[in-house]
Amino acid sequence: MADPTPVLDDLRAESDELDRLVAGAGPDRWGLPTPAPGWTVAHQIAHLAWTDRSALVAVTDEDGFRTLVQQALAAPDSFVDQGAEEAAGLPPAELLARWREGRAALDEALRKAPPGARFPWYGPPMAAASLATARLMETWAHGLDVAEALGVTRAPTDRIRHIARLGVRTRDFSFGVHGLPAPAEPVRVELRSPSGESWTYGPEDAPQRVTGPALDFCLLVTQRAHRTDLALHAEGPDTDRWLDIAQAFAGPPGPGRSPKGDGG
Repeated sequence: MADPTPVLDDLRAESDELDRLVAGAGPDRWGLPTPAPGWTVAHQIAHLAWTDRSALVAVTDEDGFRTLVQQALAAPDSFVDQGAEEAAGLPPAELLARWREGRAALDEALRKAPPGARFPWYGPPMAAASLATARLMETWAHGLDVAEALGVTRAPTDRIRHIARLGVRTRDFSFGVHGLPAPAEPVRVELRSPSGESWTYGPEDAPQRVTGPALDFCLLVTQRAHRTDLALHAEGPDTDRWLDIAQAFAGPPGPGRSPKGDGG
């Protein structure tokens, strides 16, 4: 079983970096629009706070989480937006405090989780390390939206290794949410990390493969950039199709982002 400590440490660092970014922005800037249609900076932080709270319920109150799942099933196309809207109108200081409190409680609960424990989620149950990885992915991706709204360029770090691994592991999921059969052939993914390391996944002799920067791969699987704006190379028809529909996050197919040439 995977030790959740490394990803929990990276999740804390990623959250703290985003925290410093929004804490340093004036209250008036929390109303700036982000690349997500209809979402301001406040909506992005409210969404992270809401999802952290949902994860905390999943870890500490299984019956309570069933109620959250029923609410999601009752409004599959709007429950995420509703969760963000509920707190986006709070004063920025209050919203920031809520996010801090929730993520601290989740961090503590996951670090105390019994080895091998699995927790319910909006999909298959997840171990502590997997749930922390999902939270890291969302924190990083929504942090990119916030940074763009604030006109800030955040330097990528090797913390995205967890997101890259998740992106590889969700290849079959990406096909499934589009109603497509999962490819039979294995895939080889070779990525260059922000620090210059080589990250590889899958059999070395696999005919289907993806190569390119790890940052670009993570932008693709979190749908923060269009494939045509990224330096990723696909070999094989299954892999070429995968890069068109890649999605590492739970839920129905995401709308993705438009190519920069189209004003996205």
